[in-house]
Amino acid sequence: MPNEAANQEQDFLIDLLRATYQNQELYPILQHNLSKLNDNLALKLRKWVSDRFAKEPAIAINLARVIIKLSTIIQEFEQGNIASNLEIAIAGYETVLQVCTREAFPKEWDIVQQALITAYQQRQYILSRTIGELREQTVQTQSQINTLTEQLQEELQQAKLQVNDLTTTITELKQETNSSESAPEITSLIAELKELKQRQIRVEQFTSKVHASPNIGQFNTAIFYDIENLTMGRSNPNLNFSLKQIQTNLENTNLVNKIAIQCAYADWSDSRLRLLKNEIQELGIEAIQIFDYSHKRNAADMQLAIDVMELAQSRPTLQVFVIVSGDGAFAALAKKLHEYGKTVIGCAYEGQINRILKSVCDCFIPIPAPQVKIEDIPTNEVTSESLLNDNILIVTNKVLQDLKQNIEQLNQLQEGGIYLNQIYHILKDNIPNFDQKRKQHGYKLAKFLKKVIEGTDICLSSDNNKLILRETLTLGSNGSSNRTLNGGTPYLRTRVLTTNSVT
Repeated sequence: MPNEAANQEQDFLIDLLRATYQNQELYPILQHNLSKLNDNLALKLRKWVSDRFAKEPAIAINLARVIIKLSTIIQEFEQGNIASNLEIAIAGYETVLQVCTREAFPKEWDIVQQALITAYQQRQYILSRTIGELREQTVQTQSQINTLTEQLQEELQQAKLQVNDLTTTITELKQETNSSESAPEITSLIAELKELKQRQIRVEQFTSKVHASPNIGQFNTAIFYDIENLTMGRSNPNLNFSLKQIQTNLENTNLVNKIAIQCAYADWSDSRLRLLKNEIQELGIEAIQIFDYSHKRNAADMQLAIDVMELAQSRPTLQVFVIVSGDGAFAALAKKLHEYGKTVIGCAYEGQINRILKSVCDCFIPIPAPQVKIEDIPTNEVTSESLLNDNILIVTNKVLQDLKQNIEQLNQLQEGGIYLNQIYHILKDNIPNFDQKRKQHGYKLAKFLKKVIEGTDICLSSDNNKLILRETLTLGSNGSSNRTLNGGTPYLRTRVLTTNSVT
């Protein structure tokens, strides 16, 4: 039976793709198959399309365009389970990015990016609404617990009064007579007193359990690892760190009781990260796969922030949130967690954490900074004028290269440049003792930066007051000019997605 159901799902998927390719009306088909529009169909779509792309690369782009059109229609379909419709659409968009790269198919890539942005916003809205409903249910449940507790307290008080009355009665009887005729009555009262005491003990135990229920097991901590930040980038990832040691240091703080959830965000398809597999499995960390649907660095950050806020609202027992990253973008997330009454612990390399993030965390646990190996230092970043153990040139270059991972700063670099006074403040915020380390080289800022960016795709403007990207001006076939980075892919401006955009 399971195989038969799986075959029906695949047949339904193929029928949808065929109808989309033939420009048939899809709404009647969707309306008659609402039960099949579920998360299983989203998984089936990912696997089937990936297999077809691999087996038949010649038709990949045409198939990708059909999937874009189908995903757009399902995203706008308002019947059935809206959340499942959205997951199917997202699965289609993310899968076609295997073929529709920015370099090879910029038009389709741009359409998919805009569609994904809209889909992720819709998903966030649905999650927020669901979380709100869960919070209301939690409040109602807590109210019921409080009512039950009050009733039990009243019953306990009555039991105590009865015990006191019986104790007084027994004492009086003992004082009045020692005759054998009174002994049976006294024995009966004593037995009743013992039964009431046992009842009192049971009520007290149950009451204590009710009070302890919001903190069952004391699993109060969730840890979120930004693996790309720990590896210090993707080009030459540093794996010289211990997740076990990070976890041990956290458990030694008086804020962490027991760890309930651990998530590590990365592109785990990168074969270089396999060295972390055993440690992640041993520690019970969930590996969250991040596809590069947007600028590489923002993808993991966005998903991490979404997951944190969802858990903060839906899991009242989680009181401590640990962010293992030095990225300053998480400062706003830490402030939002404080609004929900949560405790935030920051954990990052010594000297590599953003000072604003560190200041808003309730506690900061440093990770020893990895030593730079001589063979790992790019030759264009270290010259005879810099000592191998003084990596200020390397660190500065990394901060400048990271500017391209931020959409707003990338646009500035492409379309006019970033003034040196802004660059100075960025470097000072991200590099501890920047001025002191820079001045050891005897350079003024402009001369120092010129040394740092030598041989990279970043350069100084002609008047030495801005940093810009090296770029050439190419002329399109229609006579219009296209701005191109390093002779590469044209920079695409934002477009509005419409169903007519799918060809």
